[in-house]
This record gives sequence, structure tokens and C-alpha cells, in this order.
Amino acid sequence: MKTLIKNGTVVNATGTAVADVLIDGETIAAVLEPGSRLLGFDIEGNVDTVIDAAGKYVIPGGIDAHTHMEMPFGGTFASDTFETGTRAAAHGGTTSIVDFIVQYPDQNIIDQYNAWHEKAGGNCAIDYGFHQILSDVQESSLTAMDELIDEGVTSFKLFMAYKGVFLSDDGQILRAFQKGAQNGAMMMMHAENGAVIDVLVRQAIEAGNTSPYYHGLTRPWQAEEEATHRAIMIADLTGAPLYVVHVSAKQAVEQIAAARDRGLNVFGETCPQYLYLSLEEQLGAPGFEGAKWVCSTPLRSREEGHQNHMWHSLRTNDLQMVSTDHCPFCMKDQKEMGKGDFSKIPNGIGGVEHRMDLMYQGVVDGQISLARWVELTSTTPARMFGMYGKKGVIQPGADADVVIYDPNGHTSIGLGKTHHMNMDYSAYEGFEIDGHVDTVLSRGRVIVDGDEYLGRKGDGQYIKRGLTQYLS
Repeated sequence: MKTLIKNGTVVNATGTAVADVLIDGETIAAVLEPGSRLLGFDIEGNVDTVIDAAGKYVIPGGIDAHTHMEMPFGGTFASDTFETGTRAAAHGGTTSIVDFIVQYPDQNIIDQYNAWHEKAGGNCAIDYGFHQILSDVQESSLTAMDELIDEGVTSFKLFMAYKGVFLSDDGQILRAFQKGAQNGAMMMMHAENGAVIDVLVRQAIEAGNTSPYYHGLTRPWQAEEEATHRAIMIADLTGAPLYVVHVSAKQAVEQIAAARDRGLNVFGETCPQYLYLSLEEQLGAPGFEGAKWVCSTPLRSREEGHQNHMWHSLRTNDLQMVSTDHCPFCMKDQKEMGKGDFSKIPNGIGGVEHRMDLMYQGVVDGQISLARWVELTSTTPARMFGMYGKKGVIQPGADADVVIYDPNGHTSIGLGKTHHMNMDYSAYEGFEIDGHVDTVLSRGRVIVDGDEYLGRKGDGQYIKRGLTQYLS
């Protein structure tokens, strides 16, 4: 199949240009001046499909580099499967995800890698890759890191929280970072001081403070800043690159910015929930309603200026990426597990479908530029995690993962509107977006047209990623 997308405004991280995009099979063949002829042939007359994108943006498909499909957590599982979650992602203009392989203590890492392939293979609507969680760093873990690099899993996540589940001590983190410095892996960190948090949680419960609001109060910004600083120091000591996930506190950003100013390869990711939602408005909702927004790191106080600082840091490149940390749980039978004890509420927010729209609203509101929108949501994820050239850019030779976005369209977020995730509520219920995902192509095939899903289960292919392309 040959497809011509004509008259659109192509947006890459480097800027914009009115251009036609010629797709041959699964690949972008050419980016041309509108109405160009190629080797003397009329292009439009020699393709199978023509899509008129006049007045619209033609952008590389979104890459959500932080998702948790089917993740086991807190006695339940994330409610989106690889099938439902990636279909929802496609509706929202995301054409690739990088999901986390979970390894609990005493589980074999390679066995878990194979298990995640079984979960995702033949089920994904869009292309997918994997990061590996390391929860119990032993000698076998270090050997597995080398093996997984060869399999295209080139990034490894550790935790400074969740004792007995994911937490690694500083010595284990040091050993993993030393290995990452040797084999070129990107080391990722959930940066919260788990020991401090565990004491604060226990004290809150004993005092009868059991509502979801106290989830935020018992995971204070100081615990995030301290852990972020500690992770940076271990990265500095070992020479490993560090990627801090779901940064929510402005003080943690300041630690990342200071490290980058010293020339360290330290990077930060934030999420839409930390740009738009807050401790007071969401976690502090009446009754048990705040459970909808329980996630870790937690939503921060708007009064303290965390949300504004996140936007500022995206403009200044103190933060480099926006992912979702998509880890959805339904209120019924899942979030309700924590009634009477906020510490038992499964941690997670669903957002894989809404990231591209929410970030485009930042363009409309003057928070970021059009090119920066593409850079944050597609190009940098591709570069950060070894996919750039094939993903994250509209250029010849790239995979034809293309989104046609209508700036004059409108998107209403909420149940019964734009919500295809397997959840019984929307974390962004009632949000109105000044833009709309019109058409989504995955490797040259139209999988979303308007609000109609045209893809199929199993369309997605595994992305065997290379090493990061983002080091300074």
C-alpha cells in the first residue's frame, strides 16, 4: 500500500513545514513540497490512498515510555490488558509504548521477560518495547542485565520505596548502576525514601487518618527530593546515566537541574497528572472519592507551586519527557480495597489515551511550543530509549507511525466520551481539549479514523531497542 498525506503541516521536534508525506508500505518514503512530482511521476495519481490533512498537523506517533499493562500490584492487577490498553493508546494518538516487566524478589528475571512477551505478543494494537524492573539485585540479576541488552531491553528500573515488594537498598542500587555503566543501560529510578514513608503511613493510620488525602501527606516532597539526590549521587559515583521517573515535586526537579548543570547524564520525566491535578482538588475530594487519584509519587499541592514548576521545567529542559505511568485500577473492587486504610489503595492512574491531548492543551495555553509538544511526547522518548530514526520523527526511512491532529477540533474527556481504557472512571473527567486526534497510522496502516477503531488485536510488533541516544 502506498499512501499520500497531503497539504498538512508536518511538525517535528526541529520545527514545522507545510509538506506532503509519502508512505510506502510500513515506511515513510519521502517528505515533499506540496504537489511535488517524484522522478517525473504524478505522486497523487500513483498511490492507493490519499489523505487530505489541510489545516491539520502531521506528527510522529506518540511514544508513551512508562506504562504498566496487567501489572500485579497490591493483591490485584492493573485493569488494562495489553489489548485494551494499547487500543486506548491508539485512540489517543500514541503508536508505541514501553512497558515494565515486573520482577518481585526471588523471581527469575529471564523467566519474567519471557512471561511479558507471552502477555503482550499477539495482543497489542500498537508497537511495544520493555523496560525491566529489578527488585532483588543479586549476581544473577547482573548477568541477566547483559542478556536482556542483547534482547532489546536496554533500561532497568529500581525502587527506593515499597519494602518487601520492590525496594532495593543502596548497595544493590550501586551494583546495578555499576553494571549499567559497563553495558550502556539507562538506569531508571523510583525516587522516594521508603523508610521515611513507611513510618509516616503507620503514624497516620494509628492516628485514625485513613482517607485518601493522607496518601499525599505521608509521601512528602522531602522524601522525593532526598531520594532523587541519593540516586544522583550513586549515578555520579558509578558513571551510569540516570532517568528519574514520575517526578512530581519541584524540589526533586531542582536536584535534577543541578546535576545536569554539573554535566551529569541525569534526566527527568513527569506525567500529565502532575501538570493538571493536585493534592487539594483531587486527593482531597470528599469521602473516598480521592482514591481515584492515588498514585506514587503523589499529587502535589497547587498552593506550593509544584504544577507551575513542572511546566516551567519542561520549557527549560530541566525535565525532558512526559509519560503517563499508566497503571489503571477501577474504583469498584480495586480502589475500594483501601476503604478505611489509604495504604491499601492500589497506586495508579490511567491516562495512556489522553497524554497527547493533554499536552497539546499546553500548546494552546502557551505553556510549551508546538515543536516542544512533539519533542516531549515522541522524539525524546525515541532518543532516550534507543528507537530514534525508526520512531519519533517524520522523515524518510522512519516507521510510518503518523498522527493527523486537528487543532480546530475538540475533545471532551470522560466516560461515554473519549474513554476506551478498561476503567470505570476517568481521572480527567470533564476536561475539554482544544484539539482532536483525527487519524492514526501505525506502520502505514490506518488504525484510527475519526472515532472509529480500524486496527486489530496483534497489529503491534515488539521493538527491539538499542542503547540510549540521548547522552551528552
